[in-house]
Amino acid sequence: MTTTETLSVGTELAPLKIRPISRTTLALFAGASGDHNPMHVDIDVAKSAGLDDVFAHGMLSMAYLGRLLTDNFDSAKIRSYRVRFASITPVHGQPTATGKVVAVENGLATIELTVALADGTVTLTGDAVVEL
Repeated sequence: MTTTETLSVGTELAPLKIRPISRTTLALFAGASGDHNPMHVDIDVAKSAGLDDVFAHGMLSMAYLGRLLTDNFDSAKIRSYRVRFASITPVHGQPTATGKVVAVENGLATIELTVALADGTVTLTGDAVVEL
């Protein structure tokens, strides 16, 4: 966990590096989340929509950012968490979740959040507010 006493503007959380997204990961997440959209698991459906292959659920990337937060802060201290989906994560893509403190005031830290692929493509952005 991050020591909240040492947080200041510019502090970066240790990146959460995720193994490449596999078809198994997508199938397991579909079952766990209840999101069985075939675009995430059926290559024929993805190809019929003009894509090369299936892609990860946006909420999977959001879950990775949630894990980044709970790896660093007590979940009871998280006051808000929001994201914006920026791009798809292709199967075999390797996401990394990062966070950087952008404000500290009134006992709260605002953390800028990002999920990016190995090639630099940003797939998710957001922010969270945590109590110090």
